[in-house]
This record gives sequence, structure tokens and C-alpha cells, in this order.
Amino acid sequence: MSIPANDARAKLRQASDTLALALTDTAIEQLLGFLNLLLRWTQVYNLTALRQPEQVLSHHLLDCLAVLPPLRRWAHGRALRILDVGSGGGLPGVVLAIAEPGWRLDCVDAVAKKAGFIRQVAAELALPLLHSHHARVEAMVPDGHDLLISRAFASLADFTRLTAHMLPNAGAWLAMKGQPSQAELAELPPSLSVFHVEQLQVPTLDAQRCLVWIQRTPSA
Repeated sequence: MSIPANDARAKLRQASDTLALALTDTAIEQLLGFLNLLLRWTQVYNLTALRQPEQVLSHHLLDCLAVLPPLRRWAHGRALRILDVGSGGGLPGVVLAIAEPGWRLDCVDAVAKKAGFIRQVAAELALPLLHSHHARVEAMVPDGHDLLISRAFASLADFTRLTAHMLPNAGAWLAMKGQPSQAELAELPPSLSVFHVEQLQVPTLDAQRCLVWIQRTPSA
């Protein structure tokens, strides 16, 4: 099942305008290609619980595009190295790799079929800086990432605990959430600080979304 190309293309362009992303025509076509690959592979490998193309577009692709403006502000023009932890079907890693082809995106997942899917996406959509790793993140070797991002991977405490060795002192963790509870925030150790909970507005999606920004506490 696929969404009519013209409809999806129009929605992606509208989202680009709403979020002031200035996505190129190439990026729009790659996002459309990713959407259709995700829908096709999901029929066999269950990469996402969503099956309706319009829902996959709004709840996954547009949801991931909404984090791009904050990432660009944080980058200050630098080409970032980002590790997407528990990437699943490539969300947000693939979306970010398409929107920012000069950034290095590493996606890691413990499920082989999901890691294989991202490799296929990188090959079919010609994304040379998108890399897929079939591994448990706690067993990976540090590789100079600026940011670690996750979307529905784990609690904030588990996300930071399992990945602490992968992030230099100047880096940051970003957790894509609906809305974190005070209890979840309180589970973080004193060595880490939540320095911003940034509210996001996803085009066409009436739901709470935010980015939780975490860094090491300066005295830690």
C-alpha cells in the first residue's frame, strides 16, 4: 500500500514551509521514497504498528521533521555526527539524513531486520552518510558523536545510562517524547541535567510532542 505521490509530495512541501526547513526537491523525493519503502517493508517485517499511509506520513515522517529546527539551531552551522539509538525503521535517523545530507547519521538497533532495512534505504536513496549498525548500543565503541537521539527507545534514565560511554562531555542527549512525567525526570542521576524541555508542533498532528535535552552536569 502506498500513498498517492502527489498528495504525499504536497504534504511534505507544506510541512517544509510550516517548519521553515527549505527542503530541496531531492530531499522531498527521498522522503517520498523512504515513506514507500517503510510501507512496503512493514507488510513483511512489521517495522511500524501503523499501516495507513497518511498516518505513517504524519505520525512518523512529519513527527521526525519537527525536530530539525532545534537541531539546526544547536548545530550553529556545523555538520553534526548523530547517533540514533534504537532506530527501528529509521526514525528519526533516516529522516534527518535526508534533510541534512551533510550530517553523519548512525542508526543502531538490536534487531537485525531493522538494521538491514536502514542499510537498504541508504543504498536505494543514495545516502552515503547514513550508516546502520546491528548491535546493542551498550556494546558499541565511541565514535565521536555530538548528539545521541532516541524516539520511544527507553526511559530517560535507561537511555542515558546505556549510552553514557558513547557521548563526550560536550555532547547532548535528545529524547523525543510526548510529554515526560516529573517521575521520569526525577529518575535521572545528579550527574545529568535536563537543560531544556522543548515543545514541538508537528504539522497536521494534534498531539503533544517535545524534545528533552540532557547534558552532563558541569561539576560532574
